[in-house]
Amino acid sequence: MPDPRLKPLVLSEIERRTLTGWESRRSTAQGIALRARIILACATGESNTAVAARLGVASNTVKRWRARFLRERLDGLLDEPRPGVPRTITDTQVEQVVVATLEQVPEAGTHWSKRELAARVGISPSSVLRIWHAFGLAPWRTETFKVSPDPLLIDKIRDVVGLYLAPPVNAAVFCVDEKPQIQALQRHGPVWPMLPGVPERRPFDYIRHDTVDLFAALDVATGKVISTVAARHRAVDFRDFLDLIDRRTAPDQVIHVICDNLSAHKAPVVHHWLLAHPRVTLHFTPTYSSWINQVERWFAELQRCCLERGSFCSVQELTTAPEHWIEHWNSQATPFIWTKTPDQIIDRICRYCARISEPAH
Repeated sequence: MPDPRLKPLVLSEIERRTLTGWESRRSTAQGIALRARIILACATGESNTAVAARLGVASNTVKRWRARFLRERLDGLLDEPRPGVPRTITDTQVEQVVVATLEQVPEAGTHWSKRELAARVGISPSSVLRIWHAFGLAPWRTETFKVSPDPLLIDKIRDVVGLYLAPPVNAAVFCVDEKPQIQALQRHGPVWPMLPGVPERRPFDYIRHDTVDLFAALDVATGKVISTVAARHRAVDFRDFLDLIDRRTAPDQVIHVICDNLSAHKAPVVHHWLLAHPRVTLHFTPTYSSWINQVERWFAELQRCCLERGSFCSVQELTTAPEHWIEHWNSQATPFIWTKTPDQIIDRICRYCARISEPAH
């Protein structure tokens, strides 16, 4: 029952919506959310004791926030500015850090460290780091990129991505490439197993045996892989792999093969084979655009799960290990899901080219 000794707490519709939002929104600070729940409960007419018991807080807490809300309304529930140490870094110094990071380099250096820039500006290294974080700057990081100069870039993107998003009816789409020069590396000593608090440790030195090339064809629809190992990746080896794909595919299906612009893929021997197998069509990715070929993503899994930590005493061992891993992959294969449309990819490339082409200010 309402406590007649308490001053009634009546909420307007705007106040009720605001408090309900503070109470339920995940991004709201927990202190603000609790105060909103207290006021909403008090608005029902319950006593301070009843509200405190229901929300699991002290009665004095309910009393304090009820009184502040009645006095200051919604503003009374927000934290007041707290006193602290006066700011010691000026806007000019912040500007010097940002400008120096973006437009200058240290003498005889390629990029700033926080200590070098701190000595230059006259602030602490931790302050430089905080400014970098605030402006999204990371001069210690670097990435590589290559913008494709292919004159048919847009057409090829639409062609390849179109096969991913809308493959032709009764057709098999394969992403094909070679992983060349896979080395059979034999570690000089045993691998020390992982222990609690200690990672697995491998000897850094090794013996180099011979190398092999792995041909792989990823079925876009199923995620399964057709593979073979060859000593080299010549045009005749690529032709033989296309022949393997042809034999492994149902005879009533059309075959679309996505591959890169390696000269071996365009050799006369391949062209003659394609003329004799009209159901097979090659689709070439844009120059310097291996990221658009889904089999590259599968190669990354092969490297991480099978090759990176392996120790192979011979080429035979190196050949057997991927074969077993691929058998396991195919037994539980799921396709990679391509989500970007050609227009989204082209727009992003255009934005990036415009950004890197802007003159420095």
